[in-house]
Amino acid sequence: MTTHNPEKIVLFVNGDLPEPQKIAEQLSSAGFFIAVDGGLRHMDRLGIEPNLLIGDLDSIDEQRLHQIDAQGIEIRKFPVDKNQTDLELALDAALHIPPSAIWIVAALGGRLDQTLGNIFLLTRSDLAQTDVRLIDGKQEVFLIRNTTVIHGAVGQQVSLLPLGSPAEGIQTEGLAYPLVDETLYPDRTRGISNQMSGPVAKVSLIKGQLLCIHQFQIPTDRSG
Repeated sequence: MTTHNPEKIVLFVNGDLPEPQKIAEQLSSAGFFIAVDGGLRHMDRLGIEPNLLIGDLDSIDEQRLHQIDAQGIEIRKFPVDKNQTDLELALDAALHIPPSAIWIVAALGGRLDQTLGNIFLLTRSDLAQTDVRLIDGKQEVFLIRNTTVIHGAVGQQVSLLPLGSPAEGIQTEGLAYPLVDETLYPDRTRGISNQMSGPVAKVSLIKGQLLCIHQFQIPTDRSG
């Protein structure tokens, strides 16, 4: 694999991609593309050639696989019977480059077990120093371990969900419902459906970790 250090690595997974063109508009700063097995179909749709194809390759037809091989694109094939998902293998590969940021495209939607597994991968300790986000054009999902800045627009929805244990000492700026040195609990829903009150929001916490779900579309109905 290449030894250069790209600003951003983009992994395409074989999940739902409801807003492919919005994804394409955000990829100008990407330096390396990884097709995660069937995620190659999204890249083909957008006209993006992968730098690496990885996985058990059970979702790619033989003709397309031969085309990739003929182009000289690196292929890493693993057995179907394995202890890791294709995405976990791709994350391992990405971290060996290593990047300053990793975007994981189309890792949400479809099978619930796969979606939850993809989200929980964000808690890996070796990702703590890397900006890792799951994106699909409609939303971004990422983990807050200490502090983060969210860029968006007034009215966009931001949900903060503690993972595993209570998240303590939470401070927010730029959200309609501020949190001031507060605790969010995994068995309660208080952190859901906040809103950005400006183009930039800040979130920090002292203990625990928060899953941030940032919806790009401004909701017209705030029920629930």
